[in-house]
Amino acid sequence: MQTNGTNPNTESRRTFLAQTAALAGVAVLGSHASGGSFGAADLLPSVKPMKGAAGPKDDEPVRMAIIGTGGMGGGHLHSIIALSQQGKTNTQIVALSDVCDSRLMGAKKAAEEKQGFEVDTYRDYRELLKRDDIHGVLIASPEHWHAQHIIDSLEAGKDVYTEKPMTLRLDQALAVRKAVLAHPERIFQVGTQMIMLPKYNKARDAIRAGAIGKPVWSQTSYCRNSTTGEWNYYGIDPDWKPGVNLDWESWLGHLGPREWDPKVYARWRRYKDFSTGIIGDLLVHVMTPLIFALDSGWPTRVVATGSHVIDLDMENFDQVNLTVQFEDGHTMVLAGSTANEVGLETMIRGHKANMYLNSRHCLIRPERIFVDDIDEETIECPDIGNDQDQLRLNWLECIRTREPAKSNIDLASKVLVAVDLATRSMWEGSAFTFNPETMRASKA
Repeated sequence: MQTNGTNPNTESRRTFLAQTAALAGVAVLGSHASGGSFGAADLLPSVKPMKGAAGPKDDEPVRMAIIGTGGMGGGHLHSIIALSQQGKTNTQIVALSDVCDSRLMGAKKAAEEKQGFEVDTYRDYRELLKRDDIHGVLIASPEHWHAQHIIDSLEAGKDVYTEKPMTLRLDQALAVRKAVLAHPERIFQVGTQMIMLPKYNKARDAIRAGAIGKPVWSQTSYCRNSTTGEWNYYGIDPDWKPGVNLDWESWLGHLGPREWDPKVYARWRRYKDFSTGIIGDLLVHVMTPLIFALDSGWPTRVVATGSHVIDLDMENFDQVNLTVQFEDGHTMVLAGSTANEVGLETMIRGHKANMYLNSRHCLIRPERIFVDDIDEETIECPDIGNDQDQLRLNWLECIRTREPAKSNIDLASKVLVAVDLATRSMWEGSAFTFNPETMRASKA
């Protein structure tokens, strides 16, 4: 989030159009059905490239910053400090940035009380990025700011952990992909923590070994229920005063200007201009590790439907159903709901056997006609505890070792293709295709 009191829209986005379209390697795809223009052309010129901090020495802490200190940013702050206090990592949170004074000061107080030293705060995240003593930046801003914050952080020489989804729209994702690939020296992680669950690594290995034959189709879901409406649990502070203690225009960025709306600010996941809702906020968690396990290539065709069933006040849908086809012909079926908590069993159907993934382990059961060739088998997997903590630790350890992080750019790019095409399909009422050779999406 831009936090210096100036409107990012005043910076030259029009002159940046050609540059960023070339960076992304795709044409700007026009208006999204959910409203408003979007994409690479809306990114600001990146901060001037500079040399960032090298990886820490063995006896030095990882020095990191957080951009966005709301619900997710605050959660990361408390968890990372706790992991450090438990001796699982040697990490210090040394800087914070946010447009909201109360959130920023609350995070500062918590970090200082727990760590015992002063933590610097910034209303303009770009000032934070100028520091050469910060190794990594954790981005927990709203989705429409992810691309800008990622690219700026990479250009500033920082390793990056970004909350999911990687970006709001596809061409932003492709711009980020280009930037990440242009900086192979940087560690990049996307916050889809289920990728750390051992069962998906075991599933990938078993599928590659031919344990279920050719994977034909798979299914998974993310479903939950609410009596008051999904994401309404994010509270609204009556003391928020735009222009006084909160920079609303900077928070809006390229999606502004708009009149102040505390519901949009606090509960932006409910609004289609700011979030893809269930798809990007929930389904990415289960979609990402399944795409990893299958290794079926890029999504090439997506059809999705969405409906308002219960939560009629929410702009995004409260029930979605997706069908995603991949390069090798595999089809994935996904269901998402915030109006009913009973989901689908997570499983992969193969020509010769089926793999069940609802538990911590992988259960393989042969198809009836292959019972003489394949035995039922349970591949047991260890309990790793909190998978989100494991993903945080993976990033922090990779900052030291310079090994690639687990939830990487290739996987995140494929996920964003599925997310964006499904969102378009729901709002525009058509199937959408993606060509991995040209990296272009189009209506079928």
